[in-house]
Amino acid sequence: MRKPFLAMTLSLTLCATWIAAHTGVSNPAVLKRMESMKQQQDATKVLGQMAKGETPFDPKQANLAVAKIAKHAGETIALFRAQENDPKSEALPSIWENFADFELRAEALETLTRELAGTLETRQDLNAGLARLGAACKSCHQEYRK
Repeated sequence: MRKPFLAMTLSLTLCATWIAAHTGVSNPAVLKRMESMKQQQDATKVLGQMAKGETPFDPKQANLAVAKIAKHAGETIALFRAQENDPKSEALPSIWENFADFELRAEALETLTRELAGTLETRQDLNAGLARLGAACKSCHQEYRK
C-alpha cells in the first residue's frame, strides 16, 4: 500500500517540478502561464510534504493548498487559449491542436480540486485526494508538455 502511494507522490512531485527550472522567459503570456503553474506547484508541495510526513498534517493548510490549486486551475484555459510560445516553454503544440481535450482535462482538475477543498480532515483524506490530484496532473502533463 505504501509503495503505490509513494510512487504517486513522486510522480506528482516530478510533474510539478518542471516549472521550477524556467527562468529567462521573454514572452509575458508564457511567463503568466508559468507563474500560475508555479503557484500550483507550491501548493502541491505543501500537500506532498504533509503526505510524506515531512511536515505535520494540518487540515486547514491542506485545504488552503487545494483551494489555491483550484483557483489557479480555473485560470488554465484562459491562459492557454492563445497559442503563445517561448523557447523556455514546455507546452507542446498538441495543446492547441487538441484544445477541446486540453480544456476537458483542465476543467477536470479544477472540478476535482474544488470538490476536495474543505474535505481534507484526516491524513487518509489527504492521501486519497493527493492520489486523485496526481492522476489529474499527470494525465495532462503526459499529453501536453515536453
